[in-house]
Amino acid sequence: MATVTYDKASRIYPGSERPAVNELNLEIGDGEFLVLVGPSGCGKSTSLRMLAGLEDVDKGRILIQGKDVTNLPPKSRDIAMVFQNYALYPHMSVYENMAFALKLRKTSKAEIDRRVKEAAALLQLDEYLSRKPKALSGGQRQRVAMGRAIVREPQVFLMDEPLSNLDAKLRVQTRSQIATLQAKLGVTTVYVTHDQVEAMTMGHRVAVMLDGVLQQVDTPRALYDTPGNVFVAGFMGSPAMNIKTVPLTEAGGHFGSLAVPLSREQVAGAQNGGGKVTIGFRPEAADLVTEGQGGFPIVVDLVEDLGSDANVYGHADLDGGAERFTVRTDRRHMPSMGETVFIKPQTNSLHVFNAETGVRI
Repeated sequence: MATVTYDKASRIYPGSERPAVNELNLEIGDGEFLVLVGPSGCGKSTSLRMLAGLEDVDKGRILIQGKDVTNLPPKSRDIAMVFQNYALYPHMSVYENMAFALKLRKTSKAEIDRRVKEAAALLQLDEYLSRKPKALSGGQRQRVAMGRAIVREPQVFLMDEPLSNLDAKLRVQTRSQIATLQAKLGVTTVYVTHDQVEAMTMGHRVAVMLDGVLQQVDTPRALYDTPGNVFVAGFMGSPAMNIKTVPLTEAGGHFGSLAVPLSREQVAGAQNGGGKVTIGFRPEAADLVTEGQGGFPIVVDLVEDLGSDANVYGHADLDGGAERFTVRTDRRHMPSMGETVFIKPQTNSLHVFNAETGVRI
């Protein structure tokens, strides 16, 4: 087990002016499960590969347990990596795949056997040890890749989108297994994904990246409840937060005919936003009301019946343009497609951002 520190670590690819990772400062605690999340090209996989020693660090440092590993080769960093495509040797059995790295280290046969069988029991792979990878399902192959990392007993686990090749049901099942396994082993883990639901359900903390820059790092709950800027607000949560930039008055923000009240501090913080303010509310933080109860009208485009509740997608005409909104509602009160309904954001659940900077007010 170990701590991991990114100290202003940057990666600039040859021929590119903009860093793929720009001065990343991040502390990962001993035994912590940290998830790096963001859209494609945001620098999350590059950050992981810098820690693994597979990418150069052009500026700054990376430390593991206080030791500077910036210029050490991958084999000297005491890390184990689980890749997206499993990277198993097709001609070897499950046992041989899991034992391979230990054989290279000249580990004794008895020790190899103990570690492989312990990992196989942990991952419920006992009955598959003699099989070749082609005789396994995608989920079983991913567990073998996990087992190969576990037997090495590294200081840090690195996982690069390990579930992206699995179908939806298996992905849900496997992510709970990985989270349980990490808690049991207590090994510091850095996990990369583009799936924010995965990030919310697995990580002790989540680091959100955009264009090579760390936007915010916090617990999943804190990121959901108090996102630090417009990007984090829109990225975390499914369905996404409703975020609109609307005219600002002394009373608050105006969604067409509806004035959404803001506190005096929020109005003051939005003053340098060019007469506008950016307001967000989660789909579950708005109510469907009848006309005249203080809502604004939207035309329903789609209704997703989820069984216990429903997502209502619609559009409203604001400032001459069609703006899309999503509201979560009780399925007993589901509207029909094409119907006009009135939505009223819950004023105690609003997220307010500066319209120019995008920073939370």
